[in-house]
Amino acid sequence: MLRHVTGTRYVTPLREGGSLPGLVEADDLGTYVVKFRGAGQGPKTLVAEVVAGELARRLDLPVPRLVVIDIDPVIARAEPDQEVQELLAASGGTNLGLDFLPGALGFDPVAHPVDPELASRVLWLDAYLENVDRSWRNPNLLVWHRQPWLIDHGASIYFHHNWPRAAAAVRRPFRADDHVLAPFATRLAEADAEFATRVTADLLAEVLAMVPEDWLVGPDFESAQAARAAYRDHLTDRVADTSAWLPQVAAA
Repeated sequence: MLRHVTGTRYVTPLREGGSLPGLVEADDLGTYVVKFRGAGQGPKTLVAEVVAGELARRLDLPVPRLVVIDIDPVIARAEPDQEVQELLAASGGTNLGLDFLPGALGFDPVAHPVDPELASRVLWLDAYLENVDRSWRNPNLLVWHRQPWLIDHGASIYFHHNWPRAAAAVRRPFRADDHVLAPFATRLAEADAEFATRVTADLLAEVLAMVPEDWLVGPDFESAQAARAAYRDHLTDRVADTSAWLPQVAAA
């Protein structure tokens, strides 16, 4: 499981994100960008964040540390924004926190060229998890200590928004036309050769075990065990045939 902390002060909303994440201080003296379960697509977005973020970490890609952060809506009393108050009221309990990277810059593909190996590995993971939200319009990358960091993976694994049709998406091709790192990803074949063997059913089970149970139980699954098995089986089937979905951008 992810480490648990408790939110102690709501600092400010971050209006760059469509789901209105916020900056929150916690009892471990850390500051986190919090994605709230009461926003947008609800807990499924948080599940996607954990699966993508923790899988990226195990594949040695740079992602901020993730925590489960308990939120008491009472911390919004000093917040004058009615929208924020309503969001926090709907988000009592467990939410997702990403370690705040102070001084980080927004990624600019012109000002911040990316190493081809790293770009290819990121594109491979985004293609595998069907992350459609790393475009040149919205890179979802930060530059911190001169290194790109991957953030905002809530749009990944979007098959889980329609489980009855999830099987039809196992071999769905990924379009990289808009991907911000596609021009740099000239070593995609090498990334595929490495990651296709590293992403195993056991690794996926390890990552899925980190998702809190109450984010998994709902209309689709009566138990967290059944939900984890369904995610693991889908993602295991997808990695078994990378040629079906891997984009062809190496020669670009």
